[in-house]
Amino acid sequence: MTNQVKRFKSILKNFNNKKIIVIGDIMLDHFIKGAVSRISPEAPVPVVAVNKEFYVAGGAGNVAVNLAALGAKPVMISVIGQDLGGEMLKDYLKEHGAITDTISTDPSRPTTQKIRVMAEQQQIVRYDRESKHIISPAIAQECMRNLEREIKTAKGVILSDYGKGMLSDRNIKEIIEKCRKHKIPVCVDPKLDNFKKYKNITCMTPNTKEAWEGVGQTPKPGEEAIEKLGHKILKMLNAQSILITRSADGMSLFEKGKKKPTTIRATAKEVYDVTGAGDTVISVFTLALAAGATLQEAAVLSNFAGGIVVEKSGTATTTQQELLGVLK
Repeated sequence: MTNQVKRFKSILKNFNNKKIIVIGDIMLDHFIKGAVSRISPEAPVPVVAVNKEFYVAGGAGNVAVNLAALGAKPVMISVIGQDLGGEMLKDYLKEHGAITDTISTDPSRPTTQKIRVMAEQQQIVRYDRESKHIISPAIAQECMRNLEREIKTAKGVILSDYGKGMLSDRNIKEIIEKCRKHKIPVCVDPKLDNFKKYKNITCMTPNTKEAWEGVGQTPKPGEEAIEKLGHKILKMLNAQSILITRSADGMSLFEKGKKKPTTIRATAKEVYDVTGAGDTVISVFTLALAAGATLQEAAVLSNFAGGIVVEKSGTATTTQQELLGVLK
């Protein structure tokens, strides 16, 4: 066993019971699956004979589920509506190991839901229930009170931004300041609208498309262009690091004070489904930092984790045992 493998095993062991706060937009993903053998006589649309129906936590909720699957203790700070979808989402998160009494309820907005109708593996239609308005000042204050209470014993914070109003200018700044005060890592999975607002963070984990959009530039090919892009974001946000996920090209980690990025090759043998892979990457990266890893060690572990989940179907998670398996 190499020293590096021993080191990674030690980090993974330290994942257990680490308290990580997840703040962001949670949603209920509802899948309706079946087969199509005829067209409706009422309209020129396929008739789906449903044979399977299930729900999973999406958005920031999937980050919390990923953390729990890795042995951590995720605390979910978010908002749901006063509706059946909200109750189902909260129950799902609780059943999968997340602390949910920090989730606020706002009767004035619906729980974000995405309902997908699938014929075999083909999505026929998706319909959404959501509000993209910024959460009310009263709900924002309640969320910040929950953060103030929980952050005292937390080892890291993840901001999971899906553009549904949970993260606003004001609370983004306040959350980051609290993390810096308590000297714990704060990592961000961004959306374009808020991209430039995440200043003074530990790490941001955009994919290549998000990174180019975040700086308002047209994508350019080549490693030199990626290097310039990463350093530009690093400087723009005054971040400790930027981890650009690049699909088949792996990852590029940019660190403050280092001229050259660390390039990490992709590990997946076959990419089956990339759904939720970014949630897994930021979960493992943040948890690794909380467990004592360096930025480079955290990036390598998160790359292995991403490689595991893209080989699975649908929104997937990984475990310490699976990570240990690929490290051997």
